[in-house]
Amino acid sequence: MTQLLRGHLHPTDDSHRVTSIELFFDLVFVYALTQVTALMSHDPSWTGALHGLLVLALLWFAWTAFSWLGNQAKADEGLMRGGLVAAMVCVFTVALAVPEAFHDEPGGLAAPLVFAAGFIVARAIHLGIYLLAAGDDTGLRRQLMRSIGPIALWAGLLVAGAVVGDSARVVLWGLALVVDYVGIFAGGTDGWRLPAPAHFAERHGLIIIIAIGESIVAIGVGATEFPISGPILLTVVLGLAISLTLWWTYFDVVAPVAERTLVRAEGQERVRLARDSYTYLHFPMVVGVIYLALGLKKVVSYVADSSHHELSDPLTGMPLVAMYGGVALYLFAHVAFRLRNVHSINVQRVVVAAACVILIPVAWQLPALASLGLLCVLLIALVCYEVVRYADARQAVRHATPHE
Repeated sequence: MTQLLRGHLHPTDDSHRVTSIELFFDLVFVYALTQVTALMSHDPSWTGALHGLLVLALLWFAWTAFSWLGNQAKADEGLMRGGLVAAMVCVFTVALAVPEAFHDEPGGLAAPLVFAAGFIVARAIHLGIYLLAAGDDTGLRRQLMRSIGPIALWAGLLVAGAVVGDSARVVLWGLALVVDYVGIFAGGTDGWRLPAPAHFAERHGLIIIIAIGESIVAIGVGATEFPISGPILLTVVLGLAISLTLWWTYFDVVAPVAERTLVRAEGQERVRLARDSYTYLHFPMVVGVIYLALGLKKVVSYVADSSHHELSDPLTGMPLVAMYGGVALYLFAHVAFRLRNVHSINVQRVVVAAACVILIPVAWQLPALASLGLLCVLLIALVCYEVVRYADARQAVRHATPHE
């Protein structure tokens, strides 16, 4: 039976690229990220921000687990296709339960248990298919068996958190994340394989696109709730400009350099680079963009909702910190990403990220639209500086062949 199932799994190679079903799989995460933004928007407090972070961290490890599996076996063939569809159902169920994950409403199913069960079943599907895909690779099978312990403890903590009170739930789910993230890292990389590095880099570039897309959706959803006006149009333009700068800072040079570095690496060096640069360092990028999305959504409501806010009202509290701090986190993660890949520091991004943090007290005193404009000016200035200052190097990177 095992051999029959293995026959329905097709290994990848270095020519493998992202498949259409992986893009379809990602659509579920689009909805999940929208739910996270809505969760924090409904509770714009530090507790709400923590809840959003916990959900994002759980979603991230579920997504990245399948990105590793999709690098081992072709996602659009045989058993992998069925496994991805089943996992999509699980993650969609999780996304439906997000609004009640921390405060279960009376009636219906227990949402925290549904939330936990969706993650656990998805990870069980992932582990089962991965073990089959490992085939006769004893090193990979041994690595997967080592991961069972941390995953089992993670699952137990998720269930325990789902059945206790709201405050204890945060603690237990936080411990589950520590076990998952640290346990997988502590297990080492000796047995993991990355046969298709270009595919792996492309998958993570697409999840960055999805996160940035959520920042655009947040602006649009906020704007459509009110009659169109000049201030709303200006807010939309500024928000889109900020989203564009985030796309530019990643995809203009950073993404191709990182992909070529990963492709050139071999063996365990490649696996460690993939784990550090993509599995771990892309997570703060996604968190930063989702926090920015929350801030953008709140700015739109401040500007558009004249029954509750004046145009002169400042955006304060957690939404402002999320907006400025989210951009700072995104840029600091870029700096760490470059340091891990090419062992150099992007000074101008450190400066702009630090400026985002330092300027929070200033933005706190400005009208919400002005604080958005200030952030936009900072990011546009960063992009313009890099385009002019590194024009020759940028052109060399963008026009190099994949193996240069």
